[in-house]
Amino acid sequence: MPPKKRQSTSKPKAAGSKRAKLDEAASESSAGKEKKPAKAAAKKESDAPAAAAAPSTAAAPSTSATSLECPAAKDAEGRPWSLKLASWNINGLRAWLKNNGTRYLLEEAPFIIGVQEIKCPSAKVPPEASIPGYHALFSSADKDGYAGTGIYSRDKPLSVKEGIGAAKHDSEGRVITAEFEKFYFVTAYVPNSGRQLARLKYRVSEWDKDFAAYLRGLDAVKPVIVCGDLNVAHLEIDLANPKTNQRTAGFTKEERDSFSSMLSSLDLVDTFRQVHPDQTKAYTFWSYMRNARAQNIGWRLDYFLVSKRLAGRVCDSLIRSSVMGSDHCPIVLLLSL
Repeated sequence: MPPKKRQSTSKPKAAGSKRAKLDEAASESSAGKEKKPAKAAAKKESDAPAAAAAPSTAAAPSTSATSLECPAAKDAEGRPWSLKLASWNINGLRAWLKNNGTRYLLEEAPFIIGVQEIKCPSAKVPPEASIPGYHALFSSADKDGYAGTGIYSRDKPLSVKEGIGAAKHDSEGRVITAEFEKFYFVTAYVPNSGRQLARLKYRVSEWDKDFAAYLRGLDAVKPVIVCGDLNVAHLEIDLANPKTNQRTAGFTKEERDSFSSMLSSLDLVDTFRQVHPDQTKAYTFWSYMRNARAQNIGWRLDYFLVSKRLAGRVCDSLIRSSVMGSDHCPIVLLLSL
């Protein structure tokens, strides 16, 4: 069903989160064999509510004019891009603000950015979360320090909906939707299947199906743009070590097949692979373990998906791998809208 309309405000409404991070078997040995640390935070989601702290060297966002340049990209019919959207799993709103994460937002200057894993209940959203020139909207998890999503948008949305209309999912603050004139903007933090795949059945049999049904209802009204940490490396090209991660959360056959089914049944397009079908070593998440980011041993877990009828408007889909401040990096979508 289309989202129940709610007027947005420029004041943050807040969120909270915890994440089960695929500690991707994070890096591999010099012989090329990946090992899983005994206490690795395997992108922990259903474990403890607090995520491993980032090393201080990765704390402050690092950007430059060069790293944030946008190509003079055009869509399939030669129209130049006119709309910039962004998405970032910031791994904690309060830490992100403390480490000057807003610098990236102000330098990138997207029309809308979706943020995930804000780990902040509504009552604890700091005043600094209000950013001049943007309307701030957040969806909190019931549990402090766990999950949560948010949207910053230059224009006030026509309507806003928190969740997908299913109580068993919405207590985790995993989805927030903003309606604009030409599209719905949906940002999501998809549940991780967890250590020993404890939540795999829930993920593919319940969450994925209900999320797809929710998107189908939106798409019946107007096109959708879905972004966020979707917690799946869809293809073997989307992670550094596919052979050693066949039964790791985020790369199981069940999760990948479920993602394929959602794309095909809803006519959604993975914009990065539309524009860069064969690009290798293009990742958006790196474990904090074993110097994985410096070695680019990562996973592509973050996506911009669009309704197929918007695919012809895609000019480029970018990964801002040079931007630090989280175990994920931002991604950007350029559209001719």
